[in-house]
Parts: sequence; C-alpha cells; structure tokens
Amino acid sequence: MDSETFKLMGKEHALIMPNHRSDIDWLVGWVLAQKSGCLGSSLAVMKKSSKLLPVIGWSMWFSEYLFLERSWAKDESTLKLGFQRLRDFPQPFWLALFVEGTRFTQAKLLAAQEYATSTGLAVPRNVLIPRTKGFVTAVSQMRSFVPAIYDVTVAIPKTSPAPTMLRLFKGQSSVVHVHLKRHLMKDLPETDDAVAQWCRDAFVAKDKLLDKHIADNSFGEQLQDTSRPLKSLVVYALNSHISFVCVPLVLY
Repeated sequence: MDSETFKLMGKEHALIMPNHRSDIDWLVGWVLAQKSGCLGSSLAVMKKSSKLLPVIGWSMWFSEYLFLERSWAKDESTLKLGFQRLRDFPQPFWLALFVEGTRFTQAKLLAAQEYATSTGLAVPRNVLIPRTKGFVTAVSQMRSFVPAIYDVTVAIPKTSPAPTMLRLFKGQSSVVHVHLKRHLMKDLPETDDAVAQWCRDAFVAKDKLLDKHIADNSFGEQLQDTSRPLKSLVVYALNSHISFVCVPLVLY
C-alpha cells in the first residue's frame, strides 16, 4: 500500500472489498479500522445468522450492520435501504462487502473451478468467484457519496496457523498479511454489466496476487507500520463484552 492511501485511511468513506479467508476476518477489519481511527464507524454486510452469535453478533446488530438472508428477492431492498441510510453518516465510515458470498474452503474452491470451467470464466486458484449483484448495487447506490473502494487481499503466512474463533478464545495469536489497493469510485464504469466485470477482473488480479504470496510468503510491496495504541480497541471490545487477542498484521 502506498503512503498516500495510508494517510487517507479513516478520513474518507470507503467500500471495502476483501477476500474471505477465515471466520474472524471481521477482527482483521477491526484492527485495520482501529489503526485508521474509524473503528466506531466500521460496518459490514453479513449473513443473517451472524447476528445470533452470542455477544459478537449482538454487537454487530447494535452497530447497524446489514444482514442478508441469501435470497436476492429479499436482500435487494435490504441492501438499497442500508446503503442509502449511510448517505448522511456523520463521520468517515468503512463498509465491508464480502463479494465471494462465503468463506474460502477447498471444497468451495473445487465447486468454483467447475463452475468457471463450464461458463468460460477465469478458473480461480486462491479465491472464489465473486457474486456481483451486491457489489453492483453498492456501487450504484453509493458512488455519489463514497469516493473510494479499498481492494483488500488477506493471506496467511506459511509459518503461521490460520486464525480461527477457537484460537481467538484460547488467547492464541496468528499472523495475517494484508494487501490494500485504493480505487477511485469515479473511475468505475457506468453500466451494471461493466461494474460486474470490473469486480470479476479485480478478483482475477487478487488471485494472481495470492499466487505471489504463496511463492514468496510476502506480497513484496511497500510496508506500512501497523503498531498502534490498543486503548480504543480494548475499550470497544470491553463495551461489547468481548475478550480477544489482537491479530498481528503486516500491511502492504
């Protein structure tokens, strides 16, 4: 990540477009948001069952996360209303949208590869095929007041165990590498079909970036210091009645 993007983080509205590697990707987002000073205004689009999780889900619900039922007939209006509600948000916010729709697993990757082969799409190796309806809706509803998309790629180093909820509650840390690329919303194409293709192309690029990380155990680009005062993160967690261990990050 370049230094100019690093300076802008937390000072502008942004749509966050990450890959979905683990069941605590939300915590990686919290750490980044805390570093950027926008922890209290960070939201995500989640599956409806997430709000039933003890304590954590309740915190997300009270923080006005958007919850989906995975039925487009029901979710389209939920997304549009939620996105428009953010128009008058009083401070810079981040909204995370996991466009893969589900967490990456080898079984899901095999299914994605079969689908890609049958439909002529690029065959993925490290990501799933993005489900573009939600992303297209987000862009169409928010392009007038959200200036940037943060294309976030999360990778787990070979030397670190994958982060999980179980490790979290045992107080065991994991290392996560994060690559962030900022795109200007105004540079995205105008038509829905072109925006959907832009999203698919972004995940093809993300897939190649993860190939590089697998080969080098690093994204190999400019590093930014993620050392941070823990006070605001701890206070936020305690207010939500959550105890956790902080996840060390290397931010590219």
